[in-house]
Amino acid sequence: MKWKPLIHAAQLLCVLALSISLAPAALAAAPPEPTQPSPCYPTTVTRSEDGGEVRKMYDLGPEDDPGGIPRSDFDQDGYHYTLTDLLKQELPANESRQHTETVSMNSKSKDMGAVLALLPQTKEFITEDGLSGVLTLKLDTVKVEVAGYGSSTKTVTATRTYPGLANQDTHYIPKSIQDGGNSMTLQTVNWQTEGNGHFTAVASYSGSATSSYVKGYTVTADYAGTVSRINLNKIRYVAIFEGTALEPAPGEDPSDDHTATQTDPSAPADQTSDQDAQASEQNSVLPVVAIIAAALLGGGAFYFIRRRR
Repeated sequence: MKWKPLIHAAQLLCVLALSISLAPAALAAAPPEPTQPSPCYPTTVTRSEDGGEVRKMYDLGPEDDPGGIPRSDFDQDGYHYTLTDLLKQELPANESRQHTETVSMNSKSKDMGAVLALLPQTKEFITEDGLSGVLTLKLDTVKVEVAGYGSSTKTVTATRTYPGLANQDTHYIPKSIQDGGNSMTLQTVNWQTEGNGHFTAVASYSGSATSSYVKGYTVTADYAGTVSRINLNKIRYVAIFEGTALEPAPGEDPSDDHTATQTDPSAPADQTSDQDAQASEQNSVLPVVAIIAAALLGGGAFYFIRRRR
């Protein structure tokens, strides 16, 4: 009979140890929280000239979840943007269209031979929405225009002879003249004696002349051709954000771009917070299990001591 209390205590301790060992397994077997969709990144981002609208295009495959497209507000370049619409567009398997691209470049000469040497016959091009192709130069669209004019100034001189003067008096010599459209002033006078007692004055004049010249030329030309791409059963989502101009803070310089905070929700938000919350919830259960185990252990010890008495 003395062994009976010991047997009961041993059974109680076994049950207690089994409960403690199964508690973490039960917690680990709890169903996981629903997983967040994989983040989506835009293939193309366009912004209107006035900054009032931003469009982000996402080309997603059948395995991609559009729930990963960011929809939160963001600030950029002095504007606050809010999602106003999310469009869904079915893309054809093969997409192609005609495209014309205008190129511009500088040239030192307007000679057509030198100009055509600057323009390749074909040019690879990729559009803003991702279509690509080889475009061909259209010769009838090549234009050469003056890019600008410069000016230069130089000194010009002229000589005038005045014969038959009664004496060497500069009063008879013009103090300024016009030569080739340029105004000149008298600089020096050389006197020569004639055989009849008269004099000949040789006057030297000088002035400045300004002329203009072409600084360079601007060449423009069109390239045209077919651009295409293979979409591979992709679906396009277009997220449209409308922007509102931000009011600068008092004392803040609106032109100081590096002080502005820009956030762009194209990158997905951090998903670790949900995992941390789940781990915290599991950790909060462990103290409760420990308290229950301690109570059971204390009750078993009390029962064992009482039975022995």
